[in-house]
Amino acid sequence: MSAVTRRVLCLSGSLRGHSANTAALQAAQALAPAALELVLYPGMGELPLFNPDDEVVAVPPAARALREAVGQADALLIACPEYAHGVPGAFKNLLDWLVGSLEFPGKPVALLNASGRGSHHAQAALVEILTTMSARVLGGACSTVDLPGAGCSREDVLASPERCAELRALLAALDHALAADLRS
Repeated sequence: MSAVTRRVLCLSGSLRGHSANTAALQAAQALAPAALELVLYPGMGELPLFNPDDEVVAVPPAARALREAVGQADALLIACPEYAHGVPGAFKNLLDWLVGSLEFPGKPVALLNASGRGSHHAQAALVEILTTMSARVLGGACSTVDLPGAGCSREDVLASPERCAELRALLAALDHALAADLRS
């Protein structure tokens, strides 16, 4: 029996050049088991502001590319910061482009909270938004990895055995949840 590799689209909710959320996802890529192919989505900053009228005639190319990337993924791994006790506007815009898509409903989603020091408002809001959008939030594959914040790099994350263990546990839970999907 051959091993199945499942594609996981990683979405960082931050546009920062030195984002702890992006660093955590990059570290997760390096630590992923062979059964998971983690791919970081780079285009959030290129998405136009969501306007439902734009879906009537033709979805803009950047939004179409996002939807295609989601459609090609077996699951999503989201690391989103908190801004003013909520989901940052750019990431909410990304999610808004997925609301009317055919690719998103039922998609398994794991959440990675890169700041346990008070980033619980955005995580709760994100779960509410994703549930409303008909995502399948994998509660067992949601975790907090407490990183130092802005300026944290992939190498900083990988240099911490504790953070690596936390990321491996999250990835193992995601792998297990997706393998269970294949068996059912």
